[in-house]
Amino acid sequence: MISSLGQQHVSPAIAKRFAWLVISMFFAGGVISYIDRAALGIVMPQIRKDLSLTNTDYAIVVNCFLVSYGAFYILGGWLADRLGLRRAYPTLVICWSVANMLHAFAGSLFGLCLCRALLGMAEGGFFPAAIRGATEWFPSATRAKAIALYFCGSSLGSLLTPPLVAWTALRFGWRGAFITTGGLGLLVVPLWYLLHNKIYHTYGRWDPAPVFSSEEEAKFSAALDVPLRAVLRRSKYWLLLISRALCDSVWFFYIFWMPGYFQEARAFSLHLVGVLLWIPYLTADAGALLGAWISSALVKRGHSISYSLRVVLIGSGFFCMIGSITDFIPNSFAALGFVSLALFGALSYGSSINTAITEVIPRKHVAVLYGVTGAAGTALAAISQPVVGHLVDSIGYKIAFVGSGLAFALALTLLLCAGTIEPIRGG
Repeated sequence: MISSLGQQHVSPAIAKRFAWLVISMFFAGGVISYIDRAALGIVMPQIRKDLSLTNTDYAIVVNCFLVSYGAFYILGGWLADRLGLRRAYPTLVICWSVANMLHAFAGSLFGLCLCRALLGMAEGGFFPAAIRGATEWFPSATRAKAIALYFCGSSLGSLLTPPLVAWTALRFGWRGAFITTGGLGLLVVPLWYLLHNKIYHTYGRWDPAPVFSSEEEAKFSAALDVPLRAVLRRSKYWLLLISRALCDSVWFFYIFWMPGYFQEARAFSLHLVGVLLWIPYLTADAGALLGAWISSALVKRGHSISYSLRVVLIGSGFFCMIGSITDFIPNSFAALGFVSLALFGALSYGSSINTAITEVIPRKHVAVLYGVTGAAGTALAAISQPVVGHLVDSIGYKIAFVGSGLAFALALTLLLCAGTIEPIRGG
């Protein structure tokens, strides 16, 4: 049967199965992308010694990733809109895999910066594509779980990186670690094409976008057909954007600086990093899943999506602030516990604020406007990286951790100022 919107009728059970398969592929891509971006932090002390780099130089290298990542967050949204998920996914995965392997051939600060920039370009486009996938395949009531699963992929990648990269680097050197991690992305591309061949034979078209294509959604979107410029004039969008940007900048601080912190300030060996530094990322996954479960459970009990998300965001924000006292804790293992609690809150906050953003953005602008929020977060992280590097070189890590707690206090304030989480309407 062909629907009035031009695609074959598919039973809800089959549609749900395909939805979870699509988001599972983005989950797998998220795991690999974070392994590739986080590998640098694990072997940073070895690279610094080999290439004679300072912490400030390392911050410059990180910034090259963040600047290109932020720029392509917006372009990636445009790419997902124009190419569709079927073509955007493999294009981005192949490009970042090759870029990561090129790190093995870097022999100077410039070469390392170039490789990080190329990696950021490809990975920057992947997140907006994943969010578009979640909005195309999942309605509002279940979208928080889908986005949380994707975020867990990001955190699982960070969790797997310390043991994987430490093990590889101890045997093959830091250059061998980049070759190994870079090759992982090439394994998921054939699986993506197999999935989309089945989607085509089931729906009768590529990139069917079941949620966008339903009659109910079409009527809803028509009623909320708000021009792009009108959305950009709304304070609700900008307040959520800045709240997300603050969360992202803190997350990047932990991703890029935590492995080096525990090696340099807490005297962890590379082996101990591999043994223990998966723990904070496991707690982060637990935070994302628990936050999504709580918000979905509240919706099922009759609460609004806005109320449900705000409950989770407020609780998560307070957990994030715990990280501010990490460097004041004398015991290194207790400090690792405080970092774990902070990341528990950070990923719960991150997945929930991203879900909130998809709720307020009109469907037809979701990839591009979501990409703008990601670019803002990356830009703020890029601005902060040289500051962090300078502070670490001169006075240590304490003020950086305190700053992360203050950032989340501000993020919560802006969230509350944004008001009800609901679609932006015209007028």
